[in-house]
Amino acid sequence: MSLILQGSTSGSVTLQEPAVAGTTVLTLPAVSGTIITTGSSGQSIPKASLPTGSVLQVVQTVKTNKFTTTSSSAVDITGLSVAITPTSASSKILILTNINYGGETNVYGALYVLRDSTNVIVSTYPTGNQIAATFGVGAPSDSYKIASASHIYLDSPNTTSAITYKVQAASTYNSLQLTINAPFQTDNVSYIIGGTSTITVMEIAA
Repeated sequence: MSLILQGSTSGSVTLQEPAVAGTTVLTLPAVSGTIITTGSSGQSIPKASLPTGSVLQVVQTVKTNKFTTTSSSAVDITGLSVAITPTSASSKILILTNINYGGETNVYGALYVLRDSTNVIVSTYPTGNQIAATFGVGAPSDSYKIASASHIYLDSPNTTSAITYKVQAASTYNSLQLTINAPFQTDNVSYIIGGTSTITVMEIAA
């Protein structure tokens, strides 16, 4: 049989029985609430009720201007940070970073992704004088060009307090200039190209 729920003034909702043999039990919750239907206005599903793997929020920062460094120690890439406040301590944060870069010929760049002041991940490969970084970049074939590099990491901050993710950079060889969003050369010609860099964070229900 089917179950018909009548509206208080008009309309109804019909719950049709499944086309299978046997007994089916409909269990109703012992709390008050609202059934969300297609087209409902002013209603939303609470974030805490969304299933594991759902995207709870997305925040992005876009850097469009030029940044340079010759520092062998990691320094903040100005304007390439993003703040997010997780809704649950169990949430994961997916960090997506894309960098456009250039630099002097033979420049070697080390890039780091940090949560506040802590590196979220670095390589365990390097030994001795080698550099442990989140990811590395090398200058394009010449100092008139730019290239891009991307990195993705799923972080577990275990907090509901505001946190900031940012990118740092270091020039690890001979103090050569590493450049973000622009090539090393600045000639006023049509083959000099400027780019953009982004950092995007997504809270994922876990």
